[in-house]
Amino acid sequence: QVQLVESGGGTVQAGDSLRLSCTASGRTASSYDIGWFRQAPGKAREFVGVVSRGGVITYGAGSVSGRYTISRDNVKNAVYLIMNSLRSEDTAVYYCAARWDRVSTYDYWGQGTQVTVSS
Repeated sequence: QVQLVESGGGTVQAGDSLRLSCTASGRTASSYDIGWFRQAPGKAREFVGVVSRGGVITYGAGSVSGRYTISRDNVKNAVYLIMNSLRSEDTAVYYCAARWDRVSTYDYWGQGTQVTVSS
């Protein structure tokens, strides 16, 4: 199985950019689809996007469209979430998760990293 650790969160100003990392251990990240999710206080978990084992990237609908970019580095065994033009409503805990393929559930989750955007 794979273990995932997110990093790169913090407190930024509105309009700033931030890059989150999801680093895998145990098994290579390239063996899985890696998805990003976020959960704001009092709200349901929201799908941000996913990069498949084959490198196909799909983004969720909503306010992140056009501002967030997902990439993966198989050499570093990592997947990244680059967030631009951050807004206060982007404040949330961000999680990465792994699944075998698009018909599987996300069975492996990181512990999350807090992103706080102050206006």
